Amino acid sequence: MVTRQQLTTVGVAVVGATILGFLLRVDPGSTTFYLLTLLLAGVWTVGGFLAGPVHLGRVGPLLPARKEAPTSAAGITEPEPPPGVRPWLGPFVLGLALSALFVVGGLVVREIGPLADAVRGVLGYASDTPLVLIVAVTAINGVAEEIFFRGALYDAVPHHKEIVTTLVYAVATLATGNPMLAFAALLIGYVTAHQRRITGGILAPALTHITWSVSMLFILPALFGV
Repeated sequence: MVTRQQLTTVGVAVVGATILGFLLRVDPGSTTFYLLTLLLAGVWTVGGFLAGPVHLGRVGPLLPARKEAPTSAAGITEPEPPPGVRPWLGPFVLGLALSALFVVGGLVVREIGPLADAVRGVLGYASDTPLVLIVAVTAINGVAEEIFFRGALYDAVPHHKEIVTTLVYAVATLATGNPMLAFAALLIGYVTAHQRRITGGILAPALTHITWSVSMLFILPALFGV
């Protein structure tokens, strides 16, 4: 039986993919580009919470379990805190490692004409946008994508969550018409889905995604001469 959460995520995925289909077909740096980008982030975020709840996740367990729940002076029993700690450093390091991997791949891709042109086509949007603004937009959309794809969608998929969410993420990204973005989505999507399974939340995927995305903003233009 199809649940409300599954229907919500399907609807959000279709709307998001439709916006993506227009996003890279408007003029770089135009008002329309910024509006569509923010609209897309809003769709992923609102859709994620509508189909939620969305959890941050933890790694561990690193905290010793209590034998008895403590009681405060007012006689209120304090809830047991979840085991483990929030993932911070590991996702950041993983994002840098993925960036290094993409640099190696970029050295190969830039020698293949059609693929290099596809990458330069995306980078053109960054080159025509103020650096602070494009970094902010990139970070906001990275978090929004994780809220939906590794948050709500991951929870809505009953089986093979990592594979299914990765494929949906790649197909949605393919709506841009850029095969290199879809290929990147396959790799990033699978890594972040694996993080979601291990940590139980979106914090680790979001940190890795942002680290990788922002790193690419600075590295790829120099690598491809944009």
